[in-house]
Amino acid sequence: MKGKTVMYKDCLKKIIDLLFGFLIFIFLIPILIFLSLFIFFSMGNPIFFKQERIGKNNKPFIMYKFRTMREPKDGENRLLSDADRVTKIGAFLRKTSLDELPEIINVIKGEMSLVGPRPLLDLHLELFSEKQLKRHDVKPGMTGLAQVMGRQSLSFKQRTDLDVKYVENLSLWLDIKIIIKTILVVLGADGIKTGQKFEEVDDVGLKDLIEKKQKESEK
Repeated sequence: MKGKTVMYKDCLKKIIDLLFGFLIFIFLIPILIFLSLFIFFSMGNPIFFKQERIGKNNKPFIMYKFRTMREPKDGENRLLSDADRVTKIGAFLRKTSLDELPEIINVIKGEMSLVGPRPLLDLHLELFSEKQLKRHDVKPGMTGLAQVMGRQSLSFKQRTDLDVKYVENLSLWLDIKIIIKTILVVLGADGIKTGQKFEEVDDVGLKDLIEKKQKESEK
């Protein structure tokens, strides 16, 4: 079983991501253009949100999403003011998961997979145990096990536990089931909570770490 998992992770999964990534991108072109124009005329520039995230083997890359938040005001922390900065249009994009569509570019570039743990900020690396770091043994995905088992309603630790479970049980059939369930979850908007406060989901101390880093940078 382990041999089959390695073969799927190293060979077949790459082929599937590249092939279906291109096909999905071609299909999405009209939608991507429409949403880009919609965001531009309703929210202005920038259209895309670009941020460094951690990929396979802890390698950083730039992830692309549609912008859903306004720029932070004076005194607002960019990482901690999500709930206050999500616009009405941004809330709609998040609820329908349309803000995630530009990540198909990351899939084509080989930085992400269609299915895998969601890409996180490098700050999480300081909080993860050795077992939790296993989530980075595979490429991050546009959707994953945590996204079909509760999404934003889960705490950070619960999401990480599901990410590790995905890596330990990686298979083509699991990816297919996650993709099918993702479609059902998105259509039903199940577990999608936009602009939640950090305190609602942070059970790993991420907020404290962010504030600590911010104070250190101000010295």
